[in-house]
Amino acid sequence: MLLSTATEASTATATTTTTTKATPTSSPDKKKKKRIVVAVGGNALQRRGDRLTIENMLKAAAEMAPTLAELAKENELVLTHGNGPQVGELALERSAASFDVLGAESMGQIGYVLAQALQSAGCTAIPILTQVVVDQYSDAFKDPSKFVGPIYGSIEAQALAQSLGWTVKPDGEYFRRVVPSPPPMEILQIEAIKTLIEHSPGTLTIACGGGGIPVARVPANPQTLIGVEAVIDKDACGAKLANEIEADGYIILTDGGGIWENFGKPDAREMKEATPEYLKGTKTGEKFPGSMGPKVQALIDFVERSNKPGVWAAVGDLKDCAKIVAGEEGTFIRRDVKNGVTWRTGKKGPPRKESKNPPPF
Repeated sequence: MLLSTATEASTATATTTTTTKATPTSSPDKKKKKRIVVAVGGNALQRRGDRLTIENMLKAAAEMAPTLAELAKENELVLTHGNGPQVGELALERSAASFDVLGAESMGQIGYVLAQALQSAGCTAIPILTQVVVDQYSDAFKDPSKFVGPIYGSIEAQALAQSLGWTVKPDGEYFRRVVPSPPPMEILQIEAIKTLIEHSPGTLTIACGGGGIPVARVPANPQTLIGVEAVIDKDACGAKLANEIEADGYIILTDGGGIWENFGKPDAREMKEATPEYLKGTKTGEKFPGSMGPKVQALIDFVERSNKPGVWAAVGDLKDCAKIVAGEEGTFIRRDVKNGVTWRTGKKGPPRKESKNPPPF
């Protein structure tokens, strides 16, 4: 509210009237929005058993969009996403293309699909083609570990490796192509992302899709960038993004819920809250280096690297997104948790699915 007051002062020669305006005060009832980064896996746009088509991607995006749009009304939401199935499909179609180019193509494709679905749900979303600097001489390039593309038998895999220069590794009883997965070092479009968040309220920013387009600086001329044959882990990049924009929370959405002890066994139980120290001390997720392991590490990294008080990270099922924000579902990582960990009661863990056939991507 603007308050105006008139003060009259009389002197021997004149009477002067002065009008002053008080500084406006914000309403005490207005709740400050939380800044939250939400990471959605690439598999969220490809349902199990469905073909990877634009139609199926649009359908899946339309189903998740209303929840994300509602969260964006109440929070400063930034969305990032995986691209495993999509970049694997593109790599099959264009075997001669490098993974930085394929990553850019998948980012544009998925960004369009998500933006269209969110706009239909009443939320304006702006995808940003994001380049992320990596160290092209890091150990990740000495031992590629990121699985991409479909499964192959041993003879076919070796033939492809020789003819196309691929690196292949066993994935169960089959073989798949692997590419380096270096850690993110620098998000080049971070200032543009911050500008959208701070000066375009109500707009949802989509950034660092697929972990970002991997690029490196030329040592002799650091201003010059070159593309890198790699796929950056989107959860690790999401954690860095959340730290860079000083987010209050970081959520990783999966199709398997939170963090479970004895997953798939009769005595399985889900963590409600845990500290980074507890997770590291119990080596949580290390038995699953291709799935939960990188997610747990990304959650820990965000909480430990943040300078903000009260920050949190969470992991949970995509369908429970709103309940995760409300603290009713998923596993939360915080700095201060009594005894290091608490457990959700009355929940039975999902059965572990054993299969000789790994997923197609």
